[in-house]
Amino acid sequence: MATVTFDHVTKRFGEVVAVDDLNLEIRDGEFMVLVGPSGCGKTTSLRMIAGFERPDAGRIRIGDSDVTETPPHKRPVNTVFQSYALFPHLTVGDNVAFGLRFSNVRKAERGQLVGEVLELVRLSGYEQRKPHQLSGGQQQRVALARALILNPSVLLLDEPLGALDAKLRRELQIELKSLQREGGVTFVYVTHDQEEALTMSDRLAVMVKGRIEQIGAPRDVYERPATTFVADFLGVSNLMRAHSTGGGLVDVGGVTLAAAEGATTERGIVRVTIRPERVRIEPAGGTGENRIAATIERFVYLGSTIQVFVTLPGGERVQALVANSGDVEEYDVGSPVTAHLPADALRVLADDTP
Repeated sequence: MATVTFDHVTKRFGEVVAVDDLNLEIRDGEFMVLVGPSGCGKTTSLRMIAGFERPDAGRIRIGDSDVTETPPHKRPVNTVFQSYALFPHLTVGDNVAFGLRFSNVRKAERGQLVGEVLELVRLSGYEQRKPHQLSGGQQQRVALARALILNPSVLLLDEPLGALDAKLRRELQIELKSLQREGGVTFVYVTHDQEEALTMSDRLAVMVKGRIEQIGAPRDVYERPATTFVADFLGVSNLMRAHSTGGGLVDVGGVTLAAAEGATTERGIVRVTIRPERVRIEPAGGTGENRIAATIERFVYLGSTIQVFVTLPGGERVQALVANSGDVEEYDVGSPVTAHLPADALRVLADDTP
């Protein structure tokens, strides 16, 4: 079993609480992503799994073994960092095989293992190349192969794609996810990139101030944020202050809207949120549930999509993300339109702002 369990784990650096009473179970064979802003505790949590940091309180288990006091080299884990740290004077094959020198694997078997793991990361035939002869993406895969050849129960990845350009990052996100599924290794991945977290994870944990704010499947966390922080941090969200009378009815700037999701029984000051891709821009004068007169404020061209900012009667600004199909190009800045905020996409959140 390659489950990883945090049991009331706390880590302090002087007066700063980096990880605060963390309880988390990462399942066997799961691709778990820890995501959050800088200083939220995600990298410290990863380093405690690796054994590079020791908890001030609580226990950490890998499978059935308590590894809290176990030194890093005796844990069934390996780590891939943002800096690949390949040996420039060694070939790809020797870089990948380096860790086997300290294992019980016989020299005759090393070549076979190197060939198998390079085939897994799609670098067969690259054994004799040097790191400087590889692209950034290929170097990243060599670092991954070097970690995988030791057959770890858990692979830790600390922003390993951070140094790559955007196109290559997207390609390797898909490759990494595919490799994880093929190998069945438990991956624990740290990133501050929300799109990366949504693309790669089986589950993701949004962290803030050393605690988990919300954990779940990426679609659940994205479409059903539990707090205003998660709604605002993960992806782009229209987050508006409103007054709720209960029963799913909210007043936003003098306009009554129906909301079918979230804390619909909450009364008083609340926040309502809707993702830009769920907002519809319709011709002016439209009527019906949750249709509001609005004014085009500006357009942002994003290639395959267009970001449309509109202003509601109460002064609130709402953004919509629409396909670049020509439907909104008939409007000019300042044009009156109807903004449709479907009830099943409008979510009520408790107003937890300080």
